[in-house]
Amino acid sequence: MDLYEMDCPRATERLLRMGVPEPMKNADSNTTVAVTVAETVQHFITTMDAVKLEQRAVDELQPLLSDLMDCLTRLPETPNDFEPNRKVSKWLQKLNAMRAVDQIDEDDARQLYHDLDSAYAEFTRYLKRTT
Repeated sequence: MDLYEMDCPRATERLLRMGVPEPMKNADSNTTVAVTVAETVQHFITTMDAVKLEQRAVDELQPLLSDLMDCLTRLPETPNDFEPNRKVSKWLQKLNAMRAVDQIDEDDARQLYHDLDSAYAEFTRYLKRTT
């Protein structure tokens, strides 16, 4: 950023330090929202299955969590403090700070599964409240 004389402190914070882009909210059609909800459910299930199947390497889990976070941030009208976003973001930050060859330990895997399960439950409660 210094090379181009850009001063973008929030972008630097979100992308370089946290490793998670700023959520983008936009008004979509009902069809697009339905597709995004279906993709979000798919990514929740896939990521939870990967943890249950004892995938522990960062390079196996990080892309799954990244895809899940992408879908969660595309959902319109979610609150800024939406709990599923916060939990997934926390794990993305942790995995982004690790090397690809690193693995999470059994305690972290158990906590990740618990966080994903509770985030999924909150996500489904949110959907029931908004329909």
